[in-house]
Amino acid sequence: MKTTAVAVLAMACASMAPAGATAMDGKAIYAQACAQCHANGVAGAPKTGDKAAWIQRLAQGRPAMLSAALKGKGAMPPKGGNASLSDAEAKAAADHMISQMR
Repeated sequence: MKTTAVAVLAMACASMAPAGATAMDGKAIYAQACAQCHANGVAGAPKTGDKAAWIQRLAQGRPAMLSAALKGKGAMPPKGGNASLSDAEAKAAADHMISQMR
């Protein structure tokens, strides 16, 4: 029984990282950790690609955007609620989102 529980836990932890993604694959990390809210505007999250919703955030600059990704902002928890993400992975996801506004 303990072996089964450990195996299930190991599989659950492995699923936290995006499948087939390198550490810096911002698009895959976005899909796994950010899209749940930013694709649909859940809890007031600005939708990815909606330039009007992002204009003021973009005006604050990339450092402020990356800080929000790492530390959280408003209803968004740090790293989109995925504490297993490295800072570099969270920044890669934020950079992917920023690239969708250009």
